[in-house]
Amino acid sequence: MAGERLDKLLASTGRWSRREVKGLIKEGRVLVDGVPAAAGEEKADPALCRILVDGAAVELCRRTYIMLHKPAGVLSATEDARQRTVLDLLSPELRRRGLFPVGRLDRDTEGLLLLTDDGELAHRLLSPKRHVDKLYFARLDRPLGEADRAAFAAGVTLADGTVCRPAGLELLGDGREVLVTLHEGKFHQIKRMTASRGSAVCYLKRLAMGPLRLDESLAPGQYRPLTVTEVMKIGGKM
Repeated sequence: MAGERLDKLLASTGRWSRREVKGLIKEGRVLVDGVPAAAGEEKADPALCRILVDGAAVELCRRTYIMLHKPAGVLSATEDARQRTVLDLLSPELRRRGLFPVGRLDRDTEGLLLLTDDGELAHRLLSPKRHVDKLYFARLDRPLGEADRAAFAAGVTLADGTVCRPAGLELLGDGREVLVTLHEGKFHQIKRMTASRGSAVCYLKRLAMGPLRLDESLAPGQYRPLTVTEVMKIGGKM
């Protein structure tokens, strides 16, 4: 049968570990279309099979997609021995699903971060060939102006000689607050771009990644699953 390993499917719900799933199967407590599962390696298609554990149907989703409003002071990583990571903000159930952040936000940057277990989607969103836009709000110590907007549009050259792709710069008010649209993701890119124009970033927040926009009802540190519409917009799997 085509599909995924039964132990992986059940563990992906976050309710059981792989080891616990193996115990459930050994005890005959897992049924696939009414037949006791023989082993964790058994394949099952969640779209076609009915899986019961202790007589109760198990809701299986092919992939998990979580929108997180990342707070400042937290690492965009799956683990770190000394500092909190974005996975530490999740419930124990979600932490057991093997989620990882799609891309990175600097430790002191907040805003939209997508967490998923869909490696194919992550690759598509991060691929340089696809140029998925990222929109940021920045607060600066010195205002930028029209000359800086033109420089961003032409492609800023950083202090080390790195040439950035053309980027969007929208001036808000007197230019101390700006919206920046990137088509790539170099290390500390916005901070380095504004520094090349004589201004330092005091606050940075990501508002959007491609068609996915941050839900402003989420406070820093809060998260929610993506809606079906949002998953479809980014090309995820339901």
